[in-house]
Amino acid sequence: MTVKVDPFAAAPSLMMDWQRVSIAINKSMDPTLVGLVEIRASQINGCANCLNMHTVFARENGETEQRINLLAAWREAPCYTDRERAALGWTEAMTRLSEGHARDAAYQALQDQFNEEEQVKLTLILSVINGWNRIATGFGVWVDPAEVKASVARVSA
Repeated sequence: MTVKVDPFAAAPSLMMDWQRVSIAINKSMDPTLVGLVEIRASQINGCANCLNMHTVFARENGETEQRINLLAAWREAPCYTDRERAALGWTEAMTRLSEGHARDAAYQALQDQFNEEEQVKLTLILSVINGWNRIATGFGVWVDPAEVKASVARVSA
């Protein structure tokens, strides 16, 4: 992949703000759940950069290879909780907006497992990962996960 634009060089202030907001939003929920939805959205969007990064982070957070490998077939895999299934269904509904036919069922499952505040937090997390997917795929970004961790540490300090 060839980098077309380095977004942090082209718009440093806005990208730092975006990164700060992303960090705050992602810290608002369970990191295991956040990792699953980040990976699933990145699979749907075909974002190699984010798939690489979030699978590395998920493993570091204790996620198993089985659960990472089965995410694309989460409906048939027995290793996810009902709460995770609701989040993954919502992930697909919010990532595939133009295919809105499953949105009502996904929202019902979301309501059954998440309170209103959590629903908003999860939707914000999905907005963030879908945004990063678009930045990475649109501009040909490839970043080593260690670089991302270092950058997050600097921004969070």
